[in-house]
Parts: sequence; structure tokens; C-alpha cells
Amino acid sequence: QVQLAESGGGLVQAGDFLRLSCQVSGRTVSSYVMGWFRQQAPGKERQFVAAMSRNGNTHYADSVKGRFTVSRDSAKNTVYLQMNSLNPEDTAKYYCAARTYISEWTPETSFSSWGQGTQVTVSS
Repeated sequence: QVQLAESGGGLVQAGDFLRLSCQVSGRTVSSYVMGWFRQQAPGKERQFVAAMSRNGNTHYADSVKGRFTVSRDSAKNTVYLQMNSLNPEDTAKYYCAARTYISEWTPETSFSSWGQGTQVTVSS
């Protein structure tokens, strides 16, 4: 069973950057399709932010394309979400997710394992 632990959230100003980390415990990180999601308020639907397929292909929501970058470090078994040019609309709790037994992310991919999330707050 994979376990995921996010870190790196915080309070920043508009225009700043943050890098979120997701430590993966289980198989090597390249064994999973990895995703990043965010939830802007309790009770609201989690929104897709970014994903990385097993072969390293990356995918982004239109709202973050060009500002956010997902990457992984196999030596550290960690996935990162680099977030640049943050704006108040990016304020949310960010979750890391993993999915086994598939190779490529698609918009229909459902994730079976989730972390506890890390809060990102962007002030104007």
C-alpha cells in the first residue's frame, strides 16, 4: 500500500512561488501515475491540477499551464509541484495522489491513494 506525505505549503504573496513535495512510501515513484489536486474550500470538489505518467509525460489543468511544473526525483522517491506566479485563486489545500497498474494518465484516471494535503494560501 503506497503512502503519500505532502509538504511545502504556506502563506505567500501574489506573484511568489512555492514548491510542494510529495514523499512516496512504497514502490519507486516511477511505478505510479502521480497526480496533484486541489480543494479550494471544504465541501468543494477537488480539482485536477497536474499529473505525471510513468514515462515522465506531464499534464496540466489549463488554469496552471505555464506556471506550474510537476517533476520527480527517483533517488528521493519524491514528486514535486513547482508553482510560480501564484495568485489568490491558487489558494487551496493541495493533495498528492497515486495510481498503480496503469502507465499513462488520462482525464478519466481515478486515483486510489491520497495524501493528507498541504495548505497553500496566496494573499493579494
